[in-house]
Amino acid sequence: MTDKFNFNGTPVIRANLREQVAWCHPAGDEDTQMLAADHVRMAVAQAANTTQPEPSAEGDFSRAILVVGGGTAGLSAALEAAKTGHDAILAERSDKLGGWAAKWSRRMPHRPPYRDPQANDIGDLIAEVEGHGAITVMTDTIVTETSGSPGKFRVTLSQGGTEKILPIGAIVVATGWRPYDATKLGHLGYGASPDVVTGVELEEMLAKGPIGKKSVAFIQCAGSRDPDHLPYCSSVCCGVSIKQALQIVEADPEASAYIIFEELRTPGTAEEFYRQAQEAGVIFMKGKVKSVGGDLTVIYLDELLGEVVPMAGLDMVVLATGMVPNSTNIDIEAADKGADQLIDDINPLSPIDIAIAAAEEAEGEQGEKAKEEAPAPAPGTGEDGEEEEPEIEAPFPGGPILNLQYRQGPHIPILADGFADSHFICFPYETRRTGIYTCGPVRRPMDMAETAEDAAGAVLKAIQSINGATEGASVHPRVGDLSFPKIGLDICTKCRRCTVECPFGAIDEDENDYPIVNTSRCRRCGTCMGACPVRTISFDNYNAQMVGDMIKACEIPDEFSEKPRILVLACENDAYPALDMAGINRHQYSPYLRIIPVRCLGSVTTLWISTALERGYDGVMLMGCKSGDDYQCHFVKGSGIAQERMSKVGETLKSLMLEEERVVVEEISIADSGRISELLNGFSDKIVDIGFNPFKGF
Repeated sequence: MTDKFNFNGTPVIRANLREQVAWCHPAGDEDTQMLAADHVRMAVAQAANTTQPEPSAEGDFSRAILVVGGGTAGLSAALEAAKTGHDAILAERSDKLGGWAAKWSRRMPHRPPYRDPQANDIGDLIAEVEGHGAITVMTDTIVTETSGSPGKFRVTLSQGGTEKILPIGAIVVATGWRPYDATKLGHLGYGASPDVVTGVELEEMLAKGPIGKKSVAFIQCAGSRDPDHLPYCSSVCCGVSIKQALQIVEADPEASAYIIFEELRTPGTAEEFYRQAQEAGVIFMKGKVKSVGGDLTVIYLDELLGEVVPMAGLDMVVLATGMVPNSTNIDIEAADKGADQLIDDINPLSPIDIAIAAAEEAEGEQGEKAKEEAPAPAPGTGEDGEEEEPEIEAPFPGGPILNLQYRQGPHIPILADGFADSHFICFPYETRRTGIYTCGPVRRPMDMAETAEDAAGAVLKAIQSINGATEGASVHPRVGDLSFPKIGLDICTKCRRCTVECPFGAIDEDENDYPIVNTSRCRRCGTCMGACPVRTISFDNYNAQMVGDMIKACEIPDEFSEKPRILVLACENDAYPALDMAGINRHQYSPYLRIIPVRCLGSVTTLWISTALERGYDGVMLMGCKSGDDYQCHFVKGSGIAQERMSKVGETLKSLMLEEERVVVEEISIADSGRISELLNGFSDKIVDIGFNPFKGF
């Protein structure tokens, strides 16, 4: 359709008369006709407030890709980037390449027939990288500073005390992992005997030759899937233990290897590996280990027998500890804080931000005065003026991995488990810093084969980001959008809400505290627009005036016609497509709804709600993505922000003697098209029960 309706740069607006009118409402009905007419009116209002965006790309752009980390992930990423014709700079903090893999003799099978441990070919990968003319390898190197934006990053690298500033187009973080700290697993015998070792320690022993042990027990999930330690499964530990057990029994046919597991995870071709271990005599025991004594006696609950069983006579106990991402040095025990708290730790609000947030809760002139009087603390001091320690030190000598020079702090935001924050389903490689991608175990636990594939995916996203930046277009999820936030500084109050609420750190501040938009960092969600109290932020093709006029464009019947009107502001990423799918499936719902797509619920301003109620709408529903720790919002926190803003709307409704139930926020996934009609009809029935808006007609 886009090809057919291309009028030389003239904006084209589609009135959704098919999926949301003809396919979900009865033909020939008066209400259906009124709905169609309102759809046309809304489309006309949208077109009247739309101008064709002009690309914001100016100046020189770099197409080089910086890869941070020289293990399997980093080596693979650098090689993939070079093969596509991009220059790659590979920065490794140690004095040699290869990471953990360089210390291993064998690896899990990654080629048919997938039954035996295979030779470790990391040396071949290192040689290929070092011999490629488009790859610059820098060992003993850290990133000391990163500024700029996609296509125009300026990265300062420190190598042996000598600094070098490079123009970079995009960045791939491949800093890998570290084993969970086994000293915290005293109940499993670590530290009580030198023969209680971790899987990583055993790997280094095996690289030197036979270990000389006759009876070895492997304890799976040592500290993993445990709320007191690592809450997640590292997925590869089972395969690694199988590999090590096979190496032991192959080196000494008289040796015995036992693997004690709660659930064994050998997906795909790894099932063949598991069968080979069984055939080779490795003994698998389903149970949960309670403790390991200094004499190597293992006490475990045998789930087949249903009783606690001691296991004695062992020469070695191996703890299969999990993988911790090298994102920051936040102790994983802090995971019970929850994702939001960890994000706050990494991007701590300054005391002035806290003062501003408090001021936002105040109303009228008193709130504005509090914002103006918010004190600016001296650098490095807390709210009480006392010197405070930095919130976080990353495991890199230069501090954070990239030391971002962003308004929202130097770190890449992370989730509660320490992995980079991203929309895991739709945007697995993206971080919340546009143009910066993660791959390998710093993104999620994975083996060497998965890591190499993952690196290729991250590099492709990095290339896409560079291409988008050079064209002045956004990358994801609004691919190709040329619009960007425009701020009217003449009425900007410098409240900093836009710089604080932007999920992607796209807005910085100048020396006078006015906001500065980094257009190629921006993902065009409009959260800044929804945050602005004076509505001075807009996009060429999306703005407060546009949606306000669309709301006003609908005809509102008088109260005697008994035809309520309900406004639905639907997120374009999940809720709006789900509404279309409901139409495709011919699901019927109330004709009293007037649906307007929004970029994200984070872009919704309370002005639109008040406009709708003043106009005479009887109810307002906001439909967004799932919020919380397991969020599905394409822009991270739009639904959460909307929930917070609407809580304040509820107070306003009460002051106007209107029912709070007239405004609701619903969270919808793309798979919810089957329940949307029930949800919409239920809200419509509730509004009918509440009664008509008393402001109708004023």
